[in-house]
Amino acid sequence: MIRRPLAFALLNFAAFAALIATAAGADADRPRARAAGIVIGTLPPGPANAITDVAGVRVGHATLIRGDEVRTGVTAILPHGGNLFQDKVPGAVFVGNGFGKLVGSTQVAELGEIETPILLTGTLNVPRVADALLDWILARPGNEAVRSVNPLVGETNDGVLNDIRGRHVGRAEVFAAIETARSGPVEEGAVGAGTGTIAFGYKGGIGTASRRLPAAEGGQTVGVLVQSNFGGDLTINGVPVGRELAAARKTAGGRAPNRETADGSIMIVIATDAPLDARQLRRLGARAMLGVGRTGSPMSNGSGDYAIAFSTAVEARAQPGERFQTVRVVGNNHMTPLFQAVVEATEEAILNSLFRATTVTGRDGRTVPALPLEPTLEILRRRGALAPAANAQR
Repeated sequence: MIRRPLAFALLNFAAFAALIATAAGADADRPRARAAGIVIGTLPPGPANAITDVAGVRVGHATLIRGDEVRTGVTAILPHGGNLFQDKVPGAVFVGNGFGKLVGSTQVAELGEIETPILLTGTLNVPRVADALLDWILARPGNEAVRSVNPLVGETNDGVLNDIRGRHVGRAEVFAAIETARSGPVEEGAVGAGTGTIAFGYKGGIGTASRRLPAAEGGQTVGVLVQSNFGGDLTINGVPVGRELAAARKTAGGRAPNRETADGSIMIVIATDAPLDARQLRRLGARAMLGVGRTGSPMSNGSGDYAIAFSTAVEARAQPGERFQTVRVVGNNHMTPLFQAVVEATEEAILNSLFRATTVTGRDGRTVPALPLEPTLEILRRRGALAPAANAQR
């Protein structure tokens, strides 16, 4: 049984409600989870604590906010800045629960390669985004003779806040997301493919994190980016925060966000500079689901939970045209530190998607509040789940 101390029931509800109702503009300085004192796991993050800590990886967004009804967008993840079709990367897809639409997954599963940027968007945007991605790839110099392309496009459903049937994301947004993709810090929260998403009844969105292995374990980096749009029992560093927030709201006479269903979806993109082949990358994707579970998701019947993993390591890439392929990969006995890295990075990326997201009002006047940070941090503080200030970073 979870004990809920009386002190929390006496939490100042006015301050709590004010945080729930905070407008997006005032939420602009919301910290990332680690900066707020939430340290997940034991491995250190990379310099930006982002998927872009894997050298060469770039991320771009196109965000669509129009009138009162359109809250959607597209996010692009590029494994490297060259011609991906000509210089494919090892890749794999792992399906935790398959209630979703991931265009291009069967060829990745068959050949173990990714040959286009990875795009994330809203459910009914997928065909239009895939078509635009084809246009972009076919127009790249060096691809003039290309007659077959496998676009890789994933989704979650943003129909609560967004006019999803309007299918508003198209060629202009896809090109913008790809061509503005950059290394370094990644914009998080209600941006790009996360503009209209919801997680645990609060505003979800885009989140990212990374982990760096010790030199003795290879020194490689694992980076994760998520599009969070799922439910469950919000848990942070092992603390049932969602339940305690709901109890405080009920005690104070308010209504908690809708937590009646755990349905929804999450897209997880995993990058690493460790030389891994498709089989090993699929194993990495499987471990990412442990990070999802640690945040309180049961991966329900109506949830689409997908991990797309790739390696940027040159030594793991196939040599086009060569009859006999020679690749150099990490041995199975040395995979465990990489598994730990992806679990920790996935968990923290999900938390960053919540911490950085802002309150959004969209279709039919529906408002989804941002996670209230001060009450959340107070719960974690009382449970001893916050790190000393000196450990807070990135």
